[in-house]
Amino acid sequence: MSELIDGRMLIGGELVESRTSNWLESVNPATEEVIGRVPAAGPEDVNAAVDAALGAFDAWAGLSMTERAQALRGYARRLREEGKRILDIEVRDTGNTIAKLRHDVASAVRGIEYFAGLGTELKGETIPASADALHYSVRQPYGVVGRIVAFNHPILFAAKFGAPLMAGNCVMIKPSEQSPLSATVLAEIVRETLPPGVVNIVTGDGAGAGVPLVRHPLVKRISFIGSVPTGMAIQRAAAEVAVKHVSLELGGKNPMIVFPDADPDEVASNAVAGMNFGWMGQSCGSMSRILLPDSLYDAVLERVVAKAEAIVQGDPAKEESGAGPMNSRAQYEKALAYIQAGIEDGARLVAGGGRPEGPGFERGYWLRPTVFADVTPRMRIFREEIFGPVMSLVRYRDVDEAMRLANDVDYGLTASIWTNDLSLAMRAARDVRAGYVWVNGVSRHFLGTGFGGFKNSGVGREECFDEMLSYTETKTVHVRV
Repeated sequence: MSELIDGRMLIGGELVESRTSNWLESVNPATEEVIGRVPAAGPEDVNAAVDAALGAFDAWAGLSMTERAQALRGYARRLREEGKRILDIEVRDTGNTIAKLRHDVASAVRGIEYFAGLGTELKGETIPASADALHYSVRQPYGVVGRIVAFNHPILFAAKFGAPLMAGNCVMIKPSEQSPLSATVLAEIVRETLPPGVVNIVTGDGAGAGVPLVRHPLVKRISFIGSVPTGMAIQRAAAEVAVKHVSLELGGKNPMIVFPDADPDEVASNAVAGMNFGWMGQSCGSMSRILLPDSLYDAVLERVVAKAEAIVQGDPAKEESGAGPMNSRAQYEKALAYIQAGIEDGARLVAGGGRPEGPGFERGYWLRPTVFADVTPRMRIFREEIFGPVMSLVRYRDVDEAMRLANDVDYGLTASIWTNDLSLAMRAARDVRAGYVWVNGVSRHFLGTGFGGFKNSGVGREECFDEMLSYTETKTVHVRV
């Protein structure tokens, strides 16, 4: 058994316990064993962290872009060097497979380096508004900004704060209480590489740390990655105390729209890959609804079932594991409830649906990759985000019905379109109500292209230059000549 992790928060450059003297235990979802703990912050801790960020703001904002970029690149180097240590912790803390998690630190580093190179592009404008004056705009940082991150990619979401820092802000990070342990390593790295107070990390649950951060009157800018209900609660809580800029990257009920000319083998392989079973479907961009024409339905269904059943499930620290456990008991029980709802609503369970058999699965939050056939729009598993390893196959008659089905939910994060007909692909990409669309592809993110959703899947875009712009305010100046 590995040594228990005794984590600390980072406030003003110091690794500290909570003023509440309370702790949150973290559990390995594969075994249900306690593997570590982090401080359970309260409002006093949040206030102290905001004060530290405010104290560091003038000096940080006063640095040149070159100096900020140099500091961020040093931080990114240390993050890369600690990648193995972080990976070992996250596999045990999240249940995500090591093969999938290995990319998260590298992706975070790439994002930091990307924004470090974009600082001088934060330009204003000159406007010829009159003949006797100079009219120009500049972009200035908000001051202290808050980032609240999800449990499914803890280090990736917590570590990629290049956009707000290059814009001149100081940052408050609130990790998920479900998988908080890698944030304690991040706190050590930040303490070594960045000035005190520029980045503060406060662990705890939503009531103790999240709500006080959202409601703090001096935190004008909030970004959140997580569920729709929590995102809506953040909007409400923020609006009760001040006018704030809130960006939300929320959930999805994402369609894979397959047209009749697509190859069934390719479709099935990408449907299973796009469902992200390596994260047990706990990824907002997962292809959870596969929309199929009558001519391909049976062929794709047969192949999807075979591929789902062939997934090797086991210890997420082993390279051969294609799926691990779910992240928490709450997520596990939620997925089971939706599987039961699918059966009650009349869908046909064709793969998975229960705990895997054999030694090693007696404890933990284990659930086999699950596939339902004959799913219709009236069913809950068609309409509601499960955030679990549950895929629905849906039949359609013509292109118009396919597009109606694709758009007939409250979400609009990602979509995948499969066809070799360029005109049809362009029409579908235009008409699908989603913020991030692949044609003949799934899952990949491309740095520099804005990721975010339509409808209840969120507001704002990340992973692109617009993200850095969103951490600034525009000031317009008029100089009479």
